[in-house]
Formats: sequence, structure tokens, C-alpha cells
Amino acid sequence: MSAQKLRSTTQRFTEIVDVTDNMAVFSSGNACLIIEVTATNFALLSKEEQDAKIFAYSSLLNSLSFSIQIFIRSKKIDISSYLKLLDQEARKTQNQALGSRIRQYKDFVQELVRVNTILDKKFYIVIPYSFLEAGGPGTNLTSISKNQAQKKTFAGSAKIMLDLKAKSILSQLQRLNLFAKTLEKEELTKVFYEIYNGDLVETNQTADNVKTLIVRAEDSL
Repeated sequence: MSAQKLRSTTQRFTEIVDVTDNMAVFSSGNACLIIEVTATNFALLSKEEQDAKIFAYSSLLNSLSFSIQIFIRSKKIDISSYLKLLDQEARKTQNQALGSRIRQYKDFVQELVRVNTILDKKFYIVIPYSFLEAGGPGTNLTSISKNQAQKKTFAGSAKIMLDLKAKSILSQLQRLNLFAKTLEKEELTKVFYEIYNGDLVETNQTADNVKTLIVRAEDSL
């Protein structure tokens, strides 16, 4: 299979045309905006605090007039660089007692990771935009990817609707005392990069320097 055919197949699979104005645009004429939400340790809250969280979450769901997707992503953490840092600190210190404590701590962490799988969990709320909300027929954005005027019109309509939805969600999350933010272009690109390439990238090198779109629309034309 040629490189050109491979890129074309990947483009059709992801359907991502562009990442612009803090949203992902798809070839189907749809788009989405993603909000990242911090976690909270529900089990450590008092009964009153738990009840308040449940009530606020119920209010968030009941307030929705549009669909959302709650996406939880678990990723195995690679702490090899952290263990190496502990080794360096233990060798560097002039205090033998402190060096011994650091090595004991390193051994403890190493054994903990060997026995248990350590996961980093990320929580996202995906807010979709459908071409139907614009009141017009669907548009194949791949076919008009070189028409900047049409792309700009679509992106403008999608951004207005998605920003309104995001404002409503962020307001409700504030009532839950959860820190949340709308992912910007580079953050969105990184998320999609890790989702589609997670098995091929070292965990401690997860696309920190990725600043361009993974798949370009023109690759499939």
C-alpha cells in the first residue's frame, strides 16, 4: 500500500478536517468542543458535601437542552524518569541519612508500581455541534477543504453555538466546585494525537511538542 493510500485511509477513519478556534471540525459537517474537568475524591467528602455534589450534578444533567458525551481516559503512568531523578538526588546529597531515606522511598515507589498499575485519569465533557443546528443541509467539508470562505462560514456558526453551550456547562461545573477549562487548539491536538497514537508513543513523551494537526484534509484529496 502506498503512503498516499495509507494517509487517505487514516483521514477517512478519523474524519478530522481541522482543529481551529478551540474546536475540532469533522468532514461530516459536524464539530465539537472539549472541556477538561478536574477530578474530586468523592469518598473523602462528608455526607453533606456528597449530597450537595449529587444535587449539583443532577441539576447539571436536568439543565441540558443538548447532548453531551462524558469521556474518561485512563493512561498508564511511566515513572521511570521520576525514579531516575530520585537516584540522582540520593547520589548528589552530602547527607548520608537523607540519601538513605531517598533510596528507601525510591524502593517503596518501585515496588508499589510493580505490584499495582498506576493510572492517570483525565475527565472530559465533549460538546457536539451538528450541521442540522444551522438549519441547512449537511456539508461534506472534505470536498470543500480548499474553499476558505465556506470553511470560515461553517467554523463561525459552529463556534457561536459551541461557545454558548460551553458557557452553560462551565457555569454548572462551577456549582460543583470543579475546575474546568475549554481545551485550546494545541491541547485538543495533543488529546487526539494521544488517542490515535497512544500505543506508539512513550508515556513520558506524549506529544508535548505537537503543535500541528495530525491528519490534514489535503492528504486525502
